[in-house]
Amino acid sequence: MIQVQFKNLESSDLIRAIAAERIHAVISKFPQLSKTTVTVTLEMENSPAQPGADLFSVKVHFRERRHKSLTIKKSSTELYSALAEVAEHLLETIHRFEERDRSKRRKAARRLPIVIPSFDPVAS
Repeated sequence: MIQVQFKNLESSDLIRAIAAERIHAVISKFPQLSKTTVTVTLEMENSPAQPGADLFSVKVHFRERRHKSLTIKKSSTELYSALAEVAEHLLETIHRFEERDRSKRRKAARRLPIVIPSFDPVAS
């Protein structure tokens, strides 16, 4: 499930659909993330004290115990380029996270269980 939130930015159904589509395209490549709740925050940072271009940020946060530490934020002067950067980086980050998890499980499966013989002085 993908939730799109707007911060300091007017909500738009078109932008919401584009953001959800971009993130869904990445998440659909990983079947274990099918039931994960993903929050996408679209934000505009604008300082009235300093002239210049607005800065748009896109933040993706996973709400699942397994991926709870996974938060990605990218910023750009254009909202769509920030969204593209976050989608590209998200693919690499999820792949790296899953590969690390897979290697930990393989390493644990290769370990032999340690069997400590019990010593019973009464039985001797």
